[in-house]
Amino acid sequence: MLFRSQERLAAAADALDRGRFGDAHRMVRPVLRDVPDLAFGHELAGLALYRLGQWRKAAAELELARGLNGTVAHHAVLADCYRALRRYTEVDQLWRELREASPEPELMAEGRIVAAGALADQGDLVGALKVMEKGMSVPKKPKDHHVRQWYVIADLLDRSGDVVTARRYFTLVAGLDPEFADVRDRLRGLGR
Repeated sequence: MLFRSQERLAAAADALDRGRFGDAHRMVRPVLRDVPDLAFGHELAGLALYRLGQWRKAAAELELARGLNGTVAHHAVLADCYRALRRYTEVDQLWRELREASPEPELMAEGRIVAAGALADQGDLVGALKVMEKGMSVPKKPKDHHVRQWYVIADLLDRSGDVVTARRYFTLVAGLDPEFADVRDRLRGLGR
């Protein structure tokens, strides 16, 4: 049975990587029925449900994984589920825990983006920009997480009325990834 469970988990992880989120969730369910205390299984289920837009179910699975393994690896995704559910207190708590753990920069960036988005959802653009401050620097060798942060910063600046600085960050994004989201349209809308 253990070998069969490992095979199913590997297949579910592969399906998740390939964007087959429904398949991934279907594959992991029998494993969790047989081995309910398997953190990795709950992570896979939670991530698949998240990608399917099933926020409440995804949060439940990710909370189970969090309780079993105690890591902050999926705090940003869990916080984004709570953001979608407008449960901003939980978003704040997860962001606080993530900051205290100080994980790798990519994970911090994702948490920062979700925390800022939650504040912006509540109308606090100043607070959202404050959360994004550490993402405003421009390193010599930018990575994907820098691009995602710059896009959010540009959007927040544009919404705040600082068109000049917003244009600067949208230009940084377009320079590294001209196909990122709607960056070309955003620049055109700002007169460039």
